[in-house]
Amino acid sequence: MIADADIAAVGALVGDRARASMLLALMGGDAVSAGELARRAGVTPSGATAHLWRLRDGGLVTGEVVGRQRVFQLAGPDVAEALEALSLVAPPLPARGLRQSKAAAALKQARTCYDHLAGEFGVAVTEALVEREVLAPENGRFAVTGPGRLWLGDLGVDVDALERKPRSFARSCLDWSERRPHLAGSLGAGVATAFFARGWVRRRPGGRAIAVTAAGADWLEGNLGVEGLR
Repeated sequence: MIADADIAAVGALVGDRARASMLLALMGGDAVSAGELARRAGVTPSGATAHLWRLRDGGLVTGEVVGRQRVFQLAGPDVAEALEALSLVAPPLPARGLRQSKAAAALKQARTCYDHLAGEFGVAVTEALVEREVLAPENGRFAVTGPGRLWLGDLGVDVDALERKPRSFARSCLDWSERRPHLAGSLGAGVATAFFARGWVRRRPGGRAIAVTAAGADWLEGNLGVEGLR
């Protein structure tokens, strides 16, 4: 018989500063090499390997060999959701130096939260979709309206296929930096994928911050009324 969830075991994994840095580095949703994770966490390659094996054994990350490198990523969207929830109650890390301040500002402005859009940009897109009645807020999630299905289909988002995926469909995720909800779940991932595929957003190097391209700013301003992205 299971008495309760062992949150202390997960807390012990996340509670180490180096492992926490690695998990945050993986919040962009991409696979990252062990060497790059070591650099971001400020530990030696051998130390990073030991930390990553603990995270893997704890079910928080997965790893595979690609070419001559071993790469890691979060074990799934449920892990990303848990980390995002922890970010809501965690104190902010102070930025040390101009480089960290610029990186923090870019992260706040626009980023991916695992596989969906977040930050000021993600919240603005979500609010614009609600204002244009593509989405309707509904008890901690979003419902897609009839016209919204057509609109999303024109964007290249297969709503029916996303609804069949074994995960939350259109979850309302409270953004940790904005304290307002953005669109998550399989639909949030589908919208983000469409934005990347059309070249409206691109990843900034060295992290999970993203930038809106000139073409993206034009489209967002003309079709969603989202301004201030240039």
